Amino acid sequence: MFIGKQKKFRVLASLVTILSLASATSCTGFFQNPVLTTVTIGPQTPTINVGGTLQMSATGTYNDGSTKNLSSGVFWSSSDSTVASISSAGLVTGVSNSSATITGSSGTVSGTTTVTVQLTGIVSIQVSPSSQSITSGQIQQYTATATLTGGGTQDVTNSAVWASSNSSAGTIATSGGLFTPASGLTQSQQTTITATEDNVISNGAILTVNP
Repeated sequence: MFIGKQKKFRVLASLVTILSLASATSCTGFFQNPVLTTVTIGPQTPTINVGGTLQMSATGTYNDGSTKNLSSGVFWSSSDSTVASISSAGLVTGVSNSSATITGSSGTVSGTTTVTVQLTGIVSIQVSPSSQSITSGQIQQYTATATLTGGGTQDVTNSAVWASSNSSAGTIATSGGLFTPASGLTQSQQTTITATEDNVISNGAILTVNP
């Protein structure tokens, strides 16, 4: 009689175990780990100075709604290392004033943010060539170099805002420093070219455009 009860108890225990395992399997899919769905890079759209540094972070969101700080296992890259470089640990360094896209990837999932690098401490800006004469069929490329507090220099040709004092002579692209003469000139025209960066205006470069 006692042996029969023991047997029934074992059978009942086995059934409970099987039912529990089946329930756990159906709910969790054999206890699979959450799957990474998105990576968010922080801080979003930061601004740093040339020579400054900033530690980036990566937060993963999973298909079960959970989040995790991805402190390791993230591959970092910059769209332009001449503007902003980034180390394997996610430390960004400002190289030159402009913007670059920073990407953090974990496996096949990645996230991005844009880092703006600004130049501060400008003492003066020199435009080159300072004096030039061209014909109406030529274009003229200008460069702008900023002198910084402490004596260093920085090329700001691509980030400076360019202007020409005389539109009759031609036009200069607001970025990049490329001057295009006016067509059909019947007499010489003179204009002054300037570049502005961080509210500092350059010396005036004199340009004469001949027919």
